Amino acid sequence: MAKDTARRDGEQGEQAGREPSRRTGGEQGERTGGEQGERTAGERGARTGGGESARTGGRGAMAEPAEPADPAAEPAGGGKVAMVTGGSRGIGRAVVEALLRAGYRVYFGSRTQDSVNRALADLRSRHGAAVAGRPLDVRRQEQVDAFVEWVIAQAGRVDCLVNNAGMGIFGPVYGLSGDQWREVLDTNLSGAFYCIRAVAETMKEQGAGWIFNIASLASKNAMVGGAAYNASKFGLLGLSEAAMLDLRQFGVRVAAILPGSVHTSFGNPGARTGDQSWMLAPEDVAAMVLHLLTYPDRALPSLVEMRPTRPPKR
Repeated sequence: MAKDTARRDGEQGEQAGREPSRRTGGEQGERTGGEQGERTAGERGARTGGGESARTGGRGAMAEPAEPADPAAEPAGGGKVAMVTGGSRGIGRAVVEALLRAGYRVYFGSRTQDSVNRALADLRSRHGAAVAGRPLDVRRQEQVDAFVEWVIAQAGRVDCLVNNAGMGIFGPVYGLSGDQWREVLDTNLSGAFYCIRAVAETMKEQGAGWIFNIASLASKNAMVGGAAYNASKFGLLGLSEAAMLDLRQFGVRVAAILPGSVHTSFGNPGARTGDQSWMLAPEDVAAMVLHLLTYPDRALPSLVEMRPTRPPKR
């Protein structure tokens, strides 16, 4: 099998019938559309699963300050506390900023120290010390546990968890290696489980909390070349619904958000052509998170599907 090709957000590969193509998701950057039925992988415009794998940290030309603030420093101020995985780019970054504007103290994780530093320099220039971040590979349970322990040690609670980290490797089922399969499943599914498990006891003791699992319309719509990605997202939806049933009696609410095609500024500019204004924006998904947070305690919207209003006709 030919050597895997590393893809960035939204980059279209020649997927169908060829070697698997890696899509790292810019922190949950561009979700599989799914709304137009079964597609060949080569037709998918915005297919990345979002976040924390194979991160280069070199995207986005943000200048770092001469003396950057300690990325692990405690956010200042009171208010509720949120934790966001895959928070340095794309949907995750939009969620972080929306929560900060809403008055939350936000702790975010990203795969590399460089991506944390770059995002934090920009975030603190506009939001001050209400935000902190540190490296987090959600595939590693010990890292997830340590991250949550750090948040609780600093803030004393976790009111909101946004499971956003994700990635995708696309190719025919007969062309995927076992390592590729495990990388996708470990990131998109096991990583979410580790995070839910790590915050569950604290939220139960609080008697309240919100857990958002940023999934995809690929959680319900299979596609050619999407064996690993579909399996991880179908699994994430099942995990989210089961966790909702396990935790609701403790006042902890769990919701899965399934976006269709989301446009981000990452990836190969030549990967898509024509008008892309029809696509969802990362801020649309972030707005849904904030909207769900406003629901009264008695209400639990547990599954939200989001689609572009007017996708291109085929």
